[in-house]
Amino acid sequence: MAALVQAAGDNPVGAALTMSVPAEYQDLIEEAGRTCPEVSPNLLAALLTQESGFNPKAQSPVGAQGIAQFMPSTWERHGIDGNGDGKRDVWDPQDAIPSSAKYLCTIAGDVKNVPGNKQHNMLAAYNAGSGAVRKYGGVPPYKETQNYVRAISALADTSGGGKTPSTGQAATVVNAARSRIGTPYSWGGGSASGPTTGICCSPNGKSGTSITGFDCSGLTLYAYAKAGISLPRTAAAQYAVSVPVKAGQVRPGDLVFYGSSAASIHHVGIYVGNGWMIDAPRPGTKVRYSHLTTMSDLYGIARPKSNHSKEI
Repeated sequence: MAALVQAAGDNPVGAALTMSVPAEYQDLIEEAGRTCPEVSPNLLAALLTQESGFNPKAQSPVGAQGIAQFMPSTWERHGIDGNGDGKRDVWDPQDAIPSSAKYLCTIAGDVKNVPGNKQHNMLAAYNAGSGAVRKYGGVPPYKETQNYVRAISALADTSGGGKTPSTGQAATVVNAARSRIGTPYSWGGGSASGPTTGICCSPNGKSGTSITGFDCSGLTLYAYAKAGISLPRTAAAQYAVSVPVKAGQVRPGDLVFYGSSAASIHHVGIYVGNGWMIDAPRPGTKVRYSHLTTMSDLYGIARPKSNHSKEI
């Protein structure tokens, strides 16, 4: 990926781009991000980060294509010739980026009468279709779509000037997690203050309502709060406000994420060194040390920005 650059702005979800994006796409995103009032440069950049990581050759297992991950049928209806070269090419970011903004604006119109947060409804429609948003009167009850909306919203709301934790803060995070080893897993449990009773119910039907403890993201939220850093509540949203760490630069305190994509991240732990992490694995277990290979779908390791203070 090309070197990252950053443009300053007054508002992280306002007219100016404050997220870090590859230099060759910055002007495209700045311009396309003003296509309609519901879309901003930051939101468009967050969506492209989520969809492809700015990879113009990305192709998903279900057939989504290019930097904006258009399905062929959607591209056929909504793709535009953004650079005026006479072709509509889903693999060309100069076409795909303005097409993505235009499509967002189109579906914003499709769901404009649906109650709730207009931007969230628009993102949900981009992921699950306008019909699903209208059917459910807002973001539909699909785990993937809900994580998708949370992750993009959190990333778009993050200003570009954030610093990652100091080594001292990272040590505090690890020590806080270690102090909770043996605490029961509770689905939906955990806050910045410590273990709490959870909620009902996990995908396997397990309830945390009678258990005081942590789920995976509740534990990480708690440990980072001890270092003075506020994280969003879900694993996917925590990834969205973090900076990916390259191999060889991982250090204790970094967050370890599992899932098949940024939108489908389902688990997070705290790296402690030598291939191990501390995590709250699943119902019926306790906070413990786990090897990074404990799950087969390791997505990446990332370091939260220390100026993030908005819980979602």
